[in-house]
Amino acid sequence: MGLAARTGITAAIAALVALAAQDARAANGAYAVDAADISEVGSCKVESWMSTASNTDFSAVANPSCVIDPFRPIELSMQTIRARSDGDWSTTVAPKAKTNFIPTGVGRWGLSAYGGGSFDAATGEALSAFAVIPATFRLSETMRINVNGGWLWDRTVDRHYLTYGIGFDWKFTDTLQWTIEAFGQAGASEIASVVQPRFQTGVRYRPNEIFSVDVIYGRNITGENANWITIGTTIRFPVRGGEPEHRRTGHL
Repeated sequence: MGLAARTGITAAIAALVALAAQDARAANGAYAVDAADISEVGSCKVESWMSTASNTDFSAVANPSCVIDPFRPIELSMQTIRARSDGDWSTTVAPKAKTNFIPTGVGRWGLSAYGGGSFDAATGEALSAFAVIPATFRLSETMRINVNGGWLWDRTVDRHYLTYGIGFDWKFTDTLQWTIEAFGQAGASEIASVVQPRFQTGVRYRPNEIFSVDVIYGRNITGENANWITIGTTIRFPVRGGEPEHRRTGHL
C-alpha cells in the first residue's frame, strides 16, 4: 500500500478514535468533540454507528464503555472499527481512558482528560496514540459549548499533530438535541485535506434514559473531502437505584 493510501487510512482511524464514549446527553458516539462529563461509577453503555461517504468510504463502529473507580472515577472504552478507505479494508481497535477533574455546571467550566491509542486488529501493529483535554461550559441546563485540545501521534508515518475541536449542544425539546461541531488536526502532511478542518451536525432523539439514536451529516470527516451520513445508536445500562443522569449532570 502506498504512502498516500496509508496516510488516508490513518487519518480515518485518527478521526474515528476521537469519537469517544462520553456522558449521556453529551455530544458522544459518532460526534468528534467530547464533553468534560463522564457517566456515573458502575454504569455502562454500548455505542454503535455506521457511516458512509459520497466517495464510497465506509465505517462501522462498536464502542462499549464502563465507569470504574480504582482510585478515582475512570471511564474505560474499547472501540472496534471496521473501515473501508480508497477500497482498502481495515479493522482497528482503540482503547481509551477518561477522567473528570472539574465537574461541569451552569455558568462555569468543567475539565477532563483522556488518552489512548489504536492498533491494527489483524497484525497487532500500533497505529496511533493520542491525548485530549475536553472543556465544557454550560450556558444553561439545555445549552453548552465543548472545546477540545490535544495531541496525536500517527505512528505509521511517525508524525505528530495538534488536535482541536469546538462544538455546541442544544436540547431544544424533551427528546431532541441538536449538535454542531468543527474539529481537525494541525501539522505537516502530504495530503492537504488531512489537515483541513472537518464539520458535523446532527440531531439526537432520546425518548428515555436508556436509548438514543443519532442522524448526522458530516463533511471531510476523515480528511478525504467527501460528504458523510452517519446513523448511530446508544444503549445505556445505568446503575440500579442510582440517581437519573439528567438530575446528576443537568438536562444535557
